[in-house]
Amino acid sequence: MAGLFQPLSLRKVALAHRIIIPPMCQYRAANGLANDWHLAHYGRLAMGGAAMVILEATAIDPGGRISHGDLGLWQDDQIAPLRRVTEFLASLGTVPAIQLNHAGRKASCRRPWHGFTPLDDEDRTQRGEAPWPVVAPSGLAASEAHPPPQPLSEAAIGELVTAWAAAARRALAAGFQAVEIHAAHGYLLHQFLSPLSNRRNDGYGGDHRGRMRMVLEVARAVRAVWPDDKPVLVRVSAVDGIEGGLTLDDTVALAHELKALGVDAIHCSSGGLLGSATAARLPRRPGFQVPFAQRVRADVGIATIAVGLILTPEQAAEIVATGQADLVAIGREALVDPNWPLRARHRLEPERGFADWPVESGWWLDRRDVGKRESA
Repeated sequence: MAGLFQPLSLRKVALAHRIIIPPMCQYRAANGLANDWHLAHYGRLAMGGAAMVILEATAIDPGGRISHGDLGLWQDDQIAPLRRVTEFLASLGTVPAIQLNHAGRKASCRRPWHGFTPLDDEDRTQRGEAPWPVVAPSGLAASEAHPPPQPLSEAAIGELVTAWAAAARRALAAGFQAVEIHAAHGYLLHQFLSPLSNRRNDGYGGDHRGRMRMVLEVARAVRAVWPDDKPVLVRVSAVDGIEGGLTLDDTVALAHELKALGVDAIHCSSGGLLGSATAARLPRRPGFQVPFAQRVRADVGIATIAVGLILTPEQAAEIVATGQADLVAIGREALVDPNWPLRARHRLEPERGFADWPVESGWWLDRRDVGKRESA
């Protein structure tokens, strides 16, 4: 079995080891444009030794933003600010990746620290942030607080598929080496997948095959414009955790179809259809989502990413060593300690000293340890 610090290649993109950073929205963009916050935030995660950093949910269309603070790739002027980030990450040996998203009926919301509730005229007055109409597979609102969405026509669905492909082209121009399609956490593609939010009676609804259709069309369109030597990932909510919702069997069936279209890895999360994207409907315990990655990997024969309360280096190493997943995504723990990957290796392989750390800091830390040894 592979070790946590064994390299892995997805197509021809080489990852130095198996610890990556998953997307975590920062809500600090303006008009979809990245800025110094993103350069510093993602830069420090790369300096902390992550093999790959996946930038936050990035809107493929202005109407698909979760909030006014979302990154975007719906127009060309958004490319250059992101290129600053990718060039810095790549210079540190980290693979830059990006998640492409449309929020569907969960769009047009306040930032989390403003309540994460739908925008209204008060936001227009206080912050100059006006609400906008939202769309979805069906006219079912995300909650009692959310406005009813406009059901998408088949023509509008086709336009969004085209927008995903256009955003992928811009991501490539911005220097990203991997792209992730967001089909989780209650956003648009998850809304199509779940029978709880998709009540359509055309070719994009009904049985599981119909509900998968838009996701598969997006994957096919992105794979067609993304270079053959670079990977495409898909993030899924493997289960809704709600009666009548998506099951793990549904996700396994989807993963089979995605693999046939050239998707390279499935990023296995859960929940989010109702409530916030981070409101899992399952009992939360360390590694509570790892079994989803394990099942998809075993049944489909595709690489998987495990995520969710992976807290310690020993836990991460066991997930990889026992074949439960190919990669582990460290999210909030990396916000607490951006050096989590480097500290994990130092803890599990202390004989390496600080050889893996950036020389600018590793040199100092090695001298600290020499001082300790000399005084012992």
